Amino acid sequence: MTKEAQFDRIIGIVTDSIGIGEAPDAAKFGDEGADTYGHINDFKGAGWQLPNLMKLGLGNIRADNPMLSLKPVAEPTGAFGKMAEISAGKDSMDGHWEMMGLPVLEPLGFFPHGFPQELLDKITAFSGRKCIVNKPYSGTDVIHDYGDEQLATGDLIIYTSGDSVLQIAANLAIIPLEELYKICEYARSLTRTAPYHVGRVIARPYTYIDKDHFTRTSDRHDYTLLPDGPTDLDRLQKAGIATYGVGKINDIFSGQGLDDGVHTVSNEDGMNQTIAQVKSDRRGFIFTNLVDFDAMYGHRRNPEGDAEALELFDKQLGELLSIMRPSDLLMITSDHGNDPTFKGTDHTREYVPLLAYSPSLQGGANLGIRSPFCDFGATVLDNFGVQQGEYGKSFLHELK
Repeated sequence: MTKEAQFDRIIGIVTDSIGIGEAPDAAKFGDEGADTYGHINDFKGAGWQLPNLMKLGLGNIRADNPMLSLKPVAEPTGAFGKMAEISAGKDSMDGHWEMMGLPVLEPLGFFPHGFPQELLDKITAFSGRKCIVNKPYSGTDVIHDYGDEQLATGDLIIYTSGDSVLQIAANLAIIPLEELYKICEYARSLTRTAPYHVGRVIARPYTYIDKDHFTRTSDRHDYTLLPDGPTDLDRLQKAGIATYGVGKINDIFSGQGLDDGVHTVSNEDGMNQTIAQVKSDRRGFIFTNLVDFDAMYGHRRNPEGDAEALELFDKQLGELLSIMRPSDLLMITSDHGNDPTFKGTDHTREYVPLLAYSPSLQGGANLGIRSPFCDFGATVLDNFGVQQGEYGKSFLHELK
């Protein structure tokens, strides 16, 4: 550990898709009025509480526009604020890369009317399977509507969304997982550059009884573009600071800048894995993504599920807080919004919450509005005495 380090260990947790109100440029994305936290609170009613998050200062972020019951507290134990994104898109890749000092300023490839036939023809020639659907679709609706056809024909269900993604859904009884991965790897090789330049190719395996009874499995795999420049993870690694990814962090950064990590099957598993690392003697930077908020509830427009997932996270957060050492710093944020009460099924352009806590710090610092997300990674670099990149301003000195 470098001599400059104020904390031996920083734990960064991304509550994937849990935004906290429309961003300044929400209109550009058709997302005026989106508010993931606020609308989940409205759905749950005046008695809904997230005690550990509120204690850290979640409600204080919105002191000027209070949520229904997630109110400010008089003496928050953490520092609080929110961040606004500058990346061209509102995808998980954009958000995480920007957090780590690499905003995505050039728009990625979007295909609101489906992918060109020549691309599908290449995938068919490689896989021996016809491609069906080829248009924007909800991930669960597309299985409901085309699962029987895939069962009968073995065709590939290919679809997209409002993000720069090419998704392939596969019934594992028809298309084995290893085959699905090989097809996605091939599709990734075709779409890295123009004219496609797709941000992510996503393998979406599922088990199937009938169109009303199916389960998307935890073997989802994201094939992300390689970062086109150094990230703060690379900078940490180059400086000899240990980096560890929990959940889909490895996928998002294509393994770059990470010493090691672990795949997870759920938010609960992700928190358990994070808690296990905090209980260990690991030092450096632990970076966790909790994807269920997004994949299981946000895209499916399920506010009840989102609320229950937040309640479980809050409970596990209490366990994490209880084992933290004075030399630990916890930072909680999100990568974008996905308001489960909003129109459509896509991500929403929102501010993301920012909470920071250490047992060694006096809470209550108001971090204000930070932009870009790069301030998150800049703070990690600052703590470990690592040279900053082009983007981001550390808020380490603002923590009391």
